[in-house]
Amino acid sequence: MKPVVGYAGMTHLGINSAAASAARGFHTVCFDTDSERINQLTQGNIPVSEPGLDELVVSQKTRLTYSSQPAVLTQCQVVYIAADVATDDEGRSDLRDIHHLIGTVISHLSPSAILVILCQVSPGFTRKVSWPADRLFYQVETLIFGRAVERAMSPERFIIGCQMPERELPQSYQDFLMAFGCPILPMSYESAELAKISINCCLVGMISVANTLAEVCERIGADWHEIVPALRLDKRIGPYAYISPGLGIAGGNLERDLATVCRLAEEHGTDAEVVRAWIHNSRYRKDWVLRVLHSNVLNYCPQPRIAVLGLAYKENTHSIKNSPSLALITHLTDWPIQVFDPVVQASAVSHPDCAQANSPVEAARNADVLILMTPWAEFKAIKPADLCQVMRGRTIIDPFQVLPGRECEAVGFTYISLGQPPRDVK
Repeated sequence: MKPVVGYAGMTHLGINSAAASAARGFHTVCFDTDSERINQLTQGNIPVSEPGLDELVVSQKTRLTYSSQPAVLTQCQVVYIAADVATDDEGRSDLRDIHHLIGTVISHLSPSAILVILCQVSPGFTRKVSWPADRLFYQVETLIFGRAVERAMSPERFIIGCQMPERELPQSYQDFLMAFGCPILPMSYESAELAKISINCCLVGMISVANTLAEVCERIGADWHEIVPALRLDKRIGPYAYISPGLGIAGGNLERDLATVCRLAEEHGTDAEVVRAWIHNSRYRKDWVLRVLHSNVLNYCPQPRIAVLGLAYKENTHSIKNSPSLALITHLTDWPIQVFDPVVQASAVSHPDCAQANSPVEAARNADVLILMTPWAEFKAIKPADLCQVMRGRTIIDPFQVLPGRECEAVGFTYISLGQPPRDVK
């Protein structure tokens, strides 16, 4: 008989993980102390935006039970602590809510239940949790905003922190993990906790290389996007490498891990200067659009109208944590702006003269410059010729190459993107 699986914390991590559990055939209990959030879920209103999540939840509604009463967890053989961990602007985690949630959950577990810490914590956290060590585990979460359903349904591997990695996992927990058909890697609590941070550090290293060399391309006439295919064909780098240039690190998770490494280095006397350099590079890259905007528009246009497409920190998510778009907008308070995002409303913007448009083209109407800050797929349908009809100016800043640069140039725009020299009007 399959175990009943519980998830405590119905934010992004918990909702996506619970939906995947149900889709793998397990009756899944979804618990949160926020009764309003549970009411929304019960009514079919998903409080997070992820491609395919709404459909997955609806398809598994007979296997999903929602409750704000912790006693519902008594029936579960495996219970995950799966609440998102809040971080501040310096990447420091606030674990007070997690400690409170763990205390609430433990007081209602059956004595034989398996407790799994799924939310991201610093090395040393799991070992201190007051639950029998042979039934206490840490599991690395590897969800990605915008691809969370895919990652939850088809994980690459499970990294499991244990008190004694050489022992077999409890049967109920092992049965659940094996249903996903991926490798299971048991290791010590601290190794598993640090494995998550190690993964993110490797990703940041690749991102920093891409950003550094993309800027060189912009200055010397090379095109980073022509170089990328050569890198992806190198087996030492690979086809899935994070080598697309961007606007610094955002979203919260990577920043938290870099801050954790710096803190551990200070506590234990190790060197983390390369990590501090990544943080510095990320902050520098966040201002790329602002620098380009000043040099190409603001220095020459005394009363510009600015259009911004995209407020979320990346496509396919509602998250605005450390969003480069919102960071940019805080520097534009002297000028009126028009914004559009498919998910995030203009109310998230701190700006004295910000108008929300009903479509991307309407946002561009009468604008002197159009800036595409989030590479939403629907923005790719924008026709440069239509922008010509509504815009007052002729500058497009498109860091992620959402629009076809040559087509923008052909209809009279100066087109500026990351990793290549500006495409000026001929």
